[in-house]
Amino acid sequence: MAEVVIVQKKSAIGEKEGARGTLRALGLGRPGDRVHQEDTAQLRGMLRRIAHLVEVTSVPAAKGTGAAGARTR
Repeated sequence: MAEVVIVQKKSAIGEKEGARGTLRALGLGRPGDRVHQEDTAQLRGMLRRIAHLVEVTSVPAAKGTGAAGARTR
């Protein structure tokens, strides 16, 4: 599944409590903060609520990481 990078671009000062809570739940607190999240329907709903405060960039998921594809006996 793909990941997204979320960057807070605007301050939450003057925003409704719901928008501030959504920012906190995503791990954002002040402009310039950046987090990586798994792209899910729940995340898309949260981003819709705070779209005017953040910038979202898609990052394709890394393939073949670690020993997940290693053979076992």
